[in-house]
Amino acid sequence: MADVPTPTPHGFHTRFARRRTFGVVREDLLGAGVLLSAIAAAAALWSYGKRPVTALQGVVATSPSQPVVAMFATTSAVEAPPKEIFRKDYKVLPYEASHVDMKFELRDEVKTTLTTAVAYKRRSAKDMVLSGESKPALMELVSVKVGDTVLTPDQYTVTDKDLTIPAALLLDEFVLEIVTKLDAGANTSLSGLYKSSGIFCTQEEAEGFRNMTYFYDRPDNMATYTTLITAEKQKYPYLLSNGNPVDSGDLEDGLHFVKWEDPWPKPCYLFALVAGDLACVSDEFVTVSGRKVLLRIFVEHGNEDQTTHAMESLKKSFKWDEERFGREYDLDQFNVVAVSDFNMGAMENKSLNVFNDRYVLANPKTATDSDFSGIERVVGHEYFHNWTGNRVTCRDWFQLTLKEGLTVYRDQEFSADMNSRAVKRIGDVMRLRTAQFRQDAGPMAHPIRPESYISMDNFYTVTVYEKGAEVIRMMATILGTDGFRKGTNLYFERHDGQAVTCDDFVAAMEDATGEDFTQFKRWYSQAGTPVLEATTAYDADLKQLSLTVKQSCPATPKQSAKEPFDIPLAVGLIGKESTQPVPLKLQGDSAAAGTTKVLRVTEPEQTYTFVDVPEDVVPSLLREFSAPVKLTVPQRTDADLQFLMAHDTDEFCRWEAGQEYAQKVLLALIKGETPDLTGLVAAFKGTLCDTSLDNAFKALALSLPTESYLADLLPEGEADPDVIHEKRELLVRSICEACAVDMWAVYEANKDAVRGETSGEAAGRRSIKNLMLMYLTKITDADPKALTTAIAQFESAENMTDQLGAMSAVVLSCPPEAPGAAVAREEVLANFYEQWKHDNLVVLKWLGMQASGSGMTVEGMQKLMAHEAFELKNPNKVYATIGGFCAVPVNVHKLDGSGYKFMADVVKDLDKINPQVAARMAGLFTGWKKYAPAQRRDTMKAQMESMLAADLSPDTYEILSKSLL
Repeated sequence: MADVPTPTPHGFHTRFARRRTFGVVREDLLGAGVLLSAIAAAAALWSYGKRPVTALQGVVATSPSQPVVAMFATTSAVEAPPKEIFRKDYKVLPYEASHVDMKFELRDEVKTTLTTAVAYKRRSAKDMVLSGESKPALMELVSVKVGDTVLTPDQYTVTDKDLTIPAALLLDEFVLEIVTKLDAGANTSLSGLYKSSGIFCTQEEAEGFRNMTYFYDRPDNMATYTTLITAEKQKYPYLLSNGNPVDSGDLEDGLHFVKWEDPWPKPCYLFALVAGDLACVSDEFVTVSGRKVLLRIFVEHGNEDQTTHAMESLKKSFKWDEERFGREYDLDQFNVVAVSDFNMGAMENKSLNVFNDRYVLANPKTATDSDFSGIERVVGHEYFHNWTGNRVTCRDWFQLTLKEGLTVYRDQEFSADMNSRAVKRIGDVMRLRTAQFRQDAGPMAHPIRPESYISMDNFYTVTVYEKGAEVIRMMATILGTDGFRKGTNLYFERHDGQAVTCDDFVAAMEDATGEDFTQFKRWYSQAGTPVLEATTAYDADLKQLSLTVKQSCPATPKQSAKEPFDIPLAVGLIGKESTQPVPLKLQGDSAAAGTTKVLRVTEPEQTYTFVDVPEDVVPSLLREFSAPVKLTVPQRTDADLQFLMAHDTDEFCRWEAGQEYAQKVLLALIKGETPDLTGLVAAFKGTLCDTSLDNAFKALALSLPTESYLADLLPEGEADPDVIHEKRELLVRSICEACAVDMWAVYEANKDAVRGETSGEAAGRRSIKNLMLMYLTKITDADPKALTTAIAQFESAENMTDQLGAMSAVVLSCPPEAPGAAVAREEVLANFYEQWKHDNLVVLKWLGMQASGSGMTVEGMQKLMAHEAFELKNPNKVYATIGGFCAVPVNVHKLDGSGYKFMADVVKDLDKINPQVAARMAGLFTGWKKYAPAQRRDTMKAQMESMLAADLSPDTYEILSKSLL
C-alpha cells in the first residue's frame, strides 16, 4: 500500500504512499496535504498510503459539541482485551488453495450476493477454520457447499470471527463454495466491499477479505483468480477486477457482465473490484520486450483533464523499473481508479490500483508543487509493488516490511532520479526523524519486523515503512549499486510466485554477493534508534586523523538490552584551510582514495585512523544520512557548524549543520539561557544570499526545526509546548528583523517564477519565494508591506502553490494583533472557500489551513466541524481538519486540557465509524509522558483511561492500552 496518514510534528503524514503509519505512516503522510508552515518547510498532512472518504450514508452530526449518531452497524464492543498474535506461532495452512472463482451480483435495491468457490488440497487432518467477520447488517452467511453437497447448519460452526468445517467432511481435493450477502452501503469501515459516491469498491489489505466471505485471509494463501461481475449496465458501465478481461456481454433486465482472469497467483489482500459510472483516460506503454500494455485511469466525470501528470508518472514508473531493476510488466493492461472514500493513499491490487483521488487528480490551478511530487511518488510506489509485494509477497504480516520497506526504498530512488536527489533525501530524513524517531522513543516502539500485534492495521507504521526503507538503503550502501542489483535479481528469480520472509530477502543478498549480514539482521529484530558519538584527533606531524565512534541504543518496550548494530557510517573530511574535501585513505586499507568512505561500525566502540591527511579538517559525518541513527559530535563548535554550512560538499550534511546549529540555539532558549544569536543569524544570512544554491535546497536549509521536533529533543517530562512556541517565535522574529532586506530581495528575484510551469526549477523558485513571504509576514506588525504583498499574491495567483503560500502567510504567519491581520484572515479564507468550494480536494486545504491556524481553540474546531464542508465519515477530511489541529502543539496541548477532552470525544465517535482512522487520531496521546508540567500528563492519562472504559475496537484499544504501559 501507499502511505497512511501519520501524526508527526509536521502534521499527519500520508505515503507512506500508503504507508500506514501510525497508530500512526507514506507520507505524506498528510491527511490533506495542507501547508502548515513554510517556516517548518513541511506540509501539514502527509499521506503515505491507503485511503480517504467522502459522503457515505448513515451518519448525522447534530452539532459539533454533541456525539455523532451512528445510523449503521458499528464495531462490536470489546468486552475483554483483544487477543495478541505472535510471529513465533506461525504455522503452515492445513489446506492449500490453488484457484478462487468469485461471482459478484451487485445490486442497489438488495444486498450484493457473492459466491466464492475455492479449489483446495488437504495438507493435514485438521479441521478447516476460515476467517470471517460475521455482522448480520454487513455480511451474512447464506450457504456452504463441499463438492456437490450442501452442508446443513449443524454440520459446521459459525462464530462472529470464523467458520469451522470438520475435517471428516473434506476430501484430499475438493471445491468449497460459500455464498454470502453483503451490504456495501452500510460498510463505513471501508474494509471489504463498500460504496464510495455511488461506486462499488473494495479494500482488502490487511484483513478486509474476511468482511466479504469466509477464507484463509492470510498473505501466504496464494491462488489464481477468476472474477465474474454482474450489475446494472446504465449505473455501472465499468466492471473492473484483477488480471485480463476474458468475457463480457449483456444480460436480461438491463444487466451486463464482465469476467476477469488473473493468471498470476496472489494472496487475497491483492483482490480488487470496482464498478461504477466513471470517465476513462487511456494511453499505452510498450515494454522492453515489445509487449503493448493498455494504461487506463478512471475518475469521476469532469476530472479527465486532471489525470495527465498521473499518467505520465505511471509511464515513467514502468520505464524506470525496467532500467533500474530489470522488472517488466506482466499483463495486457494496467488500471488505476481514483475514489474519494479511501482510508489511505493508494493500494497496489494486481493490475487494478485503487487510489485516493488526491494522488491522481492535479493541475497547477488546484494542486501544489508538493501535490505533484506526491502523485509521482505514490503512483511509482504502487506500480513498483507489482514485483516487490505482488509477484513476491509476504509469508505473514509480521514480514510486512519485506514488501513495504523495499518498495518505499524503490519509490524514494525513483523520485530522486526524477528530481533533485539531495532535496528528496533531506525530505525523507525530515519525515523519518519527525515521525519514526518519535515512534522509536515511545510506547509503540517496535522493530521493523514486529514480534506481535493485536490489530494488524496498527502496524502499517513509519517504522515498518520508512525505517524499513532505511534498512534496505543500508544494504544497498554496503553492497554497492552492482552488488545490490545482483541481490535483487536473485531474490526475484528464486522467489517469484512465493510468499516469503525477510530472512529470505537477506539470504538472497548474501548468496549473490558473498556478504555476511548476520549481525546486520539485528536491524530487523531490535527496536529503537541507535545513537552514535564521534570524536576526532588530528596529528599534524604524522598527518593522521583518528576517528572514534561509540554506539548505543536506548531501551524500548520488551527490549531493555540491545546488541551492537552493523551501521554503515559515511565519512568525509573537509580541509579547514583549503575548504575542499580531503582524499581519504584508511590505515591498512588498499582501496583507492575517494572523498567519502563508508565505515562499518559493528562494536560498542571503534577507532579508525586516516593517513596522509595533509591539513586539519572538519569531519563531515553521516553523509547522505547513511544510517537511521542519531549522531552526536561533542567537539563540534559553532564555528565548525558555520564552516560546514558554507563548505560541506555533501548537501545533506550541509543542511544538517544548519539544523544542528538552530537546534542548539533553540534548546538553549527553551532552557531559559540567553545564547548569542549573532553567529546563527550570520550563517542564515550567508545561506540566504548564496546565489549558487538550488532554490529548493535553500528553502529547506532556511527552515527552522518545528516545535514538535524540538519537544522530541527534550528529556521526558520537560516539553512545555507554550515555552517551546514562545522561544521559537522569538528566534524567528530575530532572524526576520535582521534579514528583512535580503528576504525582500530574494522574494522579488523569484516573484515572477513561471506561474504555470511544473519543472523542478520553477517549483524551487516558488518554494523560496513563499518561504520568504511567510517569514516577512512574521514582522508585519512593524511593517505592513508583507501583509499587503501576501494579499496581492493571493488575489493574483495563477497556481495553487502561490495562492496557498499567500494564504498560509496571512492565516498562519501574520501576528493576529498586526493592523489589518484579523480582517485579512477572514477575507482570504472566505474568498478561497467561495472560489473552490466545488472542488473537494482543494477544500481539504482550506479545512487544514484553518484547523492549524494560530490560536485555534476547541470552540473554533467545533464550529469548523459544523461547517458544510466537513464530514466525520470522510478520512481525508478528518486527517485535514482533526489532524491539522493536532499538528500545532500550542493549540492542542492547552494547559486547561480542553484539547485532550475534545480529541478523546472525537476518537470515541470515530471508533464507531472507522476504527482505523480512530486509531490514528488516538496517536496524539502516545507521547503523553514527555509533556510538562505534570498537569498535562495527568490530564492526558485521564482521557486515555476514559477512552479505554468505552467499548473500543481492537485498533484503538491497542494504541491506547500500550501507551499507558
